[in-house]
Amino acid sequence: MNDKSKFKMIDENFKCEVCGTNVLKLGYTARDHCPNCLCSKHVDINPGDRACSCHGILKPIAIELTKKDKCKIVYACSKCGMIKRNIAAHDDNYDKILEIMSNPIKIPTPKIK
Repeated sequence: MNDKSKFKMIDENFKCEVCGTNVLKLGYTARDHCPNCLCSKHVDINPGDRACSCHGILKPIAIELTKKDKCKIVYACSKCGMIKRNIAAHDDNYDKILEIMSNPIKIPTPKIK
């Protein structure tokens, strides 16, 4: 099964648990992080499945550029240490993206289970 078939579209409003921003749904794909502080919550194993019981805060630690010149946010879970990546949204706080790019944290090597 390929990764795209595991994607479950959930685009909904939420309140950021980190900065308190009332986040509106994205409209063109599933919103998975706060556009203000860029933090997320570790709730998915596969995008949109809400099957992860961790519920730690996914904090942005680095920004990667894709082959199509899009910004990909690299997250580390504050609870379990899982590393996740997701493409930045069009309304994300660009100053925050630049701040992270200026002060990247070394991305740990993923644990193989």
